[in-house]
Amino acid sequence: MYAAVRRYEGVTDPAEAGRLVDEGFVPIMRQVPGFVAYYWVDAGHGVMVSTSVFQDRAGADASIERAADFVRENLASLLPSPPQVTAGEVVASA
Repeated sequence: MYAAVRRYEGVTDPAEAGRLVDEGFVPIMRQVPGFVAYYWVDAGHGVMVSTSVFQDRAGADASIERAADFVRENLASLLPSPPQVTAGEVVASA
């Protein structure tokens, strides 16, 4: 399995960002081949973190591209700073 983690800082309206992600982005993630799970977390203080899990690297890479497109097209005013993106193979899980 592979995971992609994106950390967004300076989020201007976490509740609205969460609503848009839930209604618009989650359905997109579910269509990516190899999809396992997706989480959008409000870490407080204007920080939000997303975690995408896929069966293979291709799915994780696709999620990074689709996230960038979705943010650019739908969330640019709410997520003003580019995310810190980390991706890699899952080596342990529960």
